[in-house]
Amino acid sequence: MEFSRRETLALGLGAAVATVLPFRVNASAEDRIAAFTGGAEAAEGGVTLNAPEIAENGNTVPISVEAPGAAEIMVLATGNPEPGVATFKFGPAAAQQTASTRIRLASTQDVIAVARMADGSFARASATVKVTIGGCGG
Repeated sequence: MEFSRRETLALGLGAAVATVLPFRVNASAEDRIAAFTGGAEAAEGGVTLNAPEIAENGNTVPISVEAPGAAEIMVLATGNPEPGVATFKFGPAAAQQTASTRIRLASTQDVIAVARMADGSFARASATVKVTIGGCGG
């Protein structure tokens, strides 16, 4: 099978586009916070984020968040390839606005929790976790 120059160029360009399309630019943690809050400023305090100071294994880092009066809590890991970790939503019948889980951290980084309170305000807390053995991405 023979290809003309034009067909070869079209195939090469198509292949280049096909390989680049899946790699979209990830939004940074601050961009995600701005989208979550609608650009409103998040006050420090009102959210309790418990994370270990040193994680022996980045594959399973236990965290817990608590924000009394919150309708929603978003957790971000700033150094991960995809910073969004989890979003917890609480209904009006929720007895407590707490959640705990294990997350994966690529390296030493900040973990941020932002809470949307029932009154429409926002609160924020952060913690730095030092990872000694690589998690995702390394």
